[in-house]
Amino acid sequence: MQALRSAFQFITLLPAGKTAVYQPREMIAYFPVVGLILGLILAVFDAGVCRLWPGSLVPAVLDVILLIALTGALHIDGLADSADGLFGHRDTDTVLSIMKDSRIGVMGMAAVVSGLAIKIAAISAIPASAPWTRFLVLVLVPGLARASMIFGIKALPYGRPTGGTGFDLFDSPIMIKDFRALGLCLVAALLLGWRGLWIICVFFALVCSLIFYYRRRMGCITGDMLGAMTEVTESVLFLAAAITTV
Repeated sequence: MQALRSAFQFITLLPAGKTAVYQPREMIAYFPVVGLILGLILAVFDAGVCRLWPGSLVPAVLDVILLIALTGALHIDGLADSADGLFGHRDTDTVLSIMKDSRIGVMGMAAVVSGLAIKIAAISAIPASAPWTRFLVLVLVPGLARASMIFGIKALPYGRPTGGTGFDLFDSPIMIKDFRALGLCLVAALLLGWRGLWIICVFFALVCSLIFYYRRRMGCITGDMLGAMTEVTESVLFLAAAITTV
């Protein structure tokens, strides 16, 4: 419970009670659990607003705003900083310096706007006439998006050895047991049938692609890049789930 509370306090603004000891390394395994709980809150909220504004973009817009509020825009901030640093022909040290700057640049703004627009469009494209499918997708995708961070921490070294937001997450190597909560996401995916299997395939392909890009571009990962990984995964998975032919 201490580790789960630490995970809630690290990646959300949800009240989780006081922890006697902050456990950054132990909390990593609970990232998917926190994501699924965020998704459950989102799905219940969406079911309510779909009754008030059926057949419109309003529920999707409010869903995305709720996600931002629940997470304190933590991952969005990482996406903006990463886009500002990574998009360009800069060396690693310069990129890390740009990411550390609290100001947002043109590429950061473009990445954030694009990501939010994709989420809104994708969620609105998931038919409210299939409420069970929509509900499960809204639960599953935030869980998988936060699970992506475990793969990033496992595959790449931390890029700021002197300290940073994610420094404590790399205190010891990721073990197989740290992926156990991913099984909950797989169960939720199976309930979606072929659509769920499609989402899982897209998830693994996307995570491998992002890790490959990070490795080639930087050779490391940072807290901002983990946040960007979460945001990109969430946007792409919502988009994948909205494909009507699956």
